[in-house]
Amino acid sequence: MNKKESITDFHNRHGWSHLKNGQFNVYNREEFSCDSTSLPPNRRDYYKISMITKGTGILSYADKVIKIDKPSITFFNPLIPYSWEPTSTDRGGYFCLFTEDFINQSLKSESLSHSPLFKIGGNHLFFPTNESIELLKGVFENMFLEIRSGYANKYELLRAYVQIIMHEAMKIQPADTFYQPVNSAERITTMFLELLELQFPIDSPNQTLKLKTAKEFASQLNVHTNTLNRVLKESTGKTTTEWIGKRIANEAKALLQFSNWDIAEIAYSLGFEYSANFIIFFKKQTNMTPLQYRKASCTPIST
Repeated sequence: MNKKESITDFHNRHGWSHLKNGQFNVYNREEFSCDSTSLPPNRRDYYKISMITKGTGILSYADKVIKIDKPSITFFNPLIPYSWEPTSTDRGGYFCLFTEDFINQSLKSESLSHSPLFKIGGNHLFFPTNESIELLKGVFENMFLEIRSGYANKYELLRAYVQIIMHEAMKIQPADTFYQPVNSAERITTMFLELLELQFPIDSPNQTLKLKTAKEFASQLNVHTNTLNRVLKESTGKTTTEWIGKRIANEAKALLQFSNWDIAEIAYSLGFEYSANFIIFFKKQTNMTPLQYRKASCTPIST
């Protein structure tokens, strides 16, 4: 990886953004070469399961930093920022990427929505036993065969392989040698603010917020809604709803000022089913309607 090359260019150059059928693909880590340059925390638009069988490095995500010096497996969703800094030139293992479209209702209800593996605040890093390593290697190799097959229901089978990997990981104790431990209140606050900010900016009127309510944020963070609200109120002086409202209002202001989207498009992208609800929300936040704000922000300043 060229030190001047962005992480997005690096991904695109290696085809990471071109998933099979736009939903799923699997890779061998040995096919990718990179110098010791750190890959910075970056929002990605896919889920990732990565298994390292050879090589060492430092993994950072949320408020955790950990040295990887033995075989491991990690799970990340599009809202979890992470970085990987290799500390050796050895490279072995596999990883698979899949999008939200790959996750059908069965997989979502049976595994992903109830699993801490992909949730912010959950367990994402595991050190498998030798027996588990051999089993997981076989699963990844089967994925390679299946993604290239002509089997009509291969994506159902690939979802089953993803579930096998998840269940195998959940049988393993999570890593417990993280650096820089912080108290639970600080950790929850940091993760909430990070998760909130990662949903922005909104780049397309077809893009919409995935997390809009205190309950949805609390579920993603694996805490009770009351706990999240209490922690934020004590540490920041604002409730969960106040933080969400403020950030959505700021994004609405930016879209009204710098985009040519109509009010309905902005409302939809910010999670409002009806424009009327967005107008009520925006006026409560700013004492102006969206149209009034747009007109005022676009009025040239006389000199």
